[in-house]
This record gives sequence, C-alpha cells and structure tokens, in this order.
Amino acid sequence: MPNDKLTIGNVEITSLSDGVLEFDLCNFFPDIPEDDWNGLEHHLSASQGVSFNLACFLIQSDGHTIAVDTGLGPKQSPETPWGELLDDLKAHGLQPEDVDMVVMTHAHRDHVGWNLISQDGKYQPTFPNAQYFLSNTDWEACHDPALIETRFPNAPECVWPLQDLGILNLMEAGHQITSEVSTIATPGHTPGHMSLMISSQGENGLVLGDVLHNTAQIENTDWVSRADIDPAQTRITRRDLMDRLEREGIPVAAVHLARPGFGKIIREQGRRYWQAISL
Repeated sequence: MPNDKLTIGNVEITSLSDGVLEFDLCNFFPDIPEDDWNGLEHHLSASQGVSFNLACFLIQSDGHTIAVDTGLGPKQSPETPWGELLDDLKAHGLQPEDVDMVVMTHAHRDHVGWNLISQDGKYQPTFPNAQYFLSNTDWEACHDPALIETRFPNAPECVWPLQDLGILNLMEAGHQITSEVSTIATPGHTPGHMSLMISSQGENGLVLGDVLHNTAQIENTDWVSRADIDPAQTRITRRDLMDRLEREGIPVAAVHLARPGFGKIIREQGRRYWQAISL
C-alpha cells in the first residue's frame, strides 16, 4: 500500500482505489494525432496506453467521514479490473457504516458505481449511514434522454434511486459540505461537474474530479478526451484551473492519475507539469 494520506490543515485525505483501467491511446484521445505524443511517452503506461486509476478520496473533516466518488462498483467476474473499493476501505480499518457523506464530483459511471447495492430487488445504500450529494445540474443531465445511454448509462441504477430513498442532496456551486470543504463549479466534462476545495488552518487543497485525466493535459490544456461532454467548456475550465493551481501552489488530489494521486502543478524551464507529493 503506497503512502496514501495527505493533510490539509485539520483535514485528512486518504486515497482509496476501486481498481485501474487501461485504455488505448487513440480510443481515449481520438482527436489527438498519435504523432503529437512523440516525446510525451512518459505520460503513458508501459504499453503506451492511458492508465486510469479509479480513486475514491476519503476526507475526514469536522468529525465527518466523506467519500468522494465511488468507482465503478462490484466486480462482474474474477477478471474484472475494478470492484476493489470496499476491500480497500476495510484495509484502512473502516467499514461502509463509517462513511456519513458521499459526494459525487459528477454522475459518470466510474464515479457512482458503489453508491447502491441491490438486495431482493430493492436498492439499498452501500454506505447505510450516509447522505449523498450531487450537483443539481448533473442530476438534470443524467435524466436527459439524449445523454443517458452514452454518458450516464448506470444512472438509473446508481443515482436515481437515491432520491426515492430520501438520501440525495442536490447542490449548487459554493455548497458548504463542512466548514472546511466546499464545492466549486468546474463544468465541461459534465454540465454540473464540481471539484471540492478544502480550506483549513490557512491551507488549501483541491479534490479535482475529472478536470484532468492524464498528466500530459497539464501542459496541453486543450487536449480533450472522448469522455468530455462539452469539449469547448472543458478546455476553458482546465486552462483556468491549471493556471490557478500553478499560481497558488495548491495541492491536488487527482482521481485518475497514478495512485495516490497527490501532487502540485508547477513550472520549470518554461514548462508546466505534475509534481507528485512525496508523503
């Protein structure tokens, strides 16, 4: 288990994982010519593809245990490269009952998979003592008939029932999760995508969500993936946020970068890149 805890003031962030996926480069970045990756191979996996961690960041703040995103969900077969989240939680000495808030940065399938479990044909929350939080805009988007099949295919099973169970809280930008954790709007990847800003004891940190999928996008902020619903807005959001993170030196928890996903955006010799935080 890597060093997987980051402290921001009084707030502790633990990096958990539901597994690791591997994507073909041209499949995940279909609009980026393969030749444009020449000299950038260090951003890729050993097989020259896109390695994709499925992180869940566990935040301890104000006496609350907050799970940010819940991966892809249970394994479909022994070979399935995901489904590890609850085992990882247990390995850290915790049970699903210990989590009292679940915050979804957005409603894509790889961020909501463990929200619910089905028992005897009925949905029950995987985290039985938790209230669940999602942006109002993504709640509306995941009900859009034009988007459900291609963008939010598991929303009917993993998101919609939360409202019927009375445990869903819809948020706007600036929603205060605790006195130390609040949401900021980072749209583009999905219409209501949100990141979480942590401010405690004069220190700041950011749980990024899917503003970033690969470290090459830190320098090449215009590179969008096939998962970005609104490419133009994604570019604006990523450029503005990377500028801010570099300027302010804010530590980042990045869901899809190599575990544990903690780092900073820095600039040296005229280039901007990811510097992993040594823990």
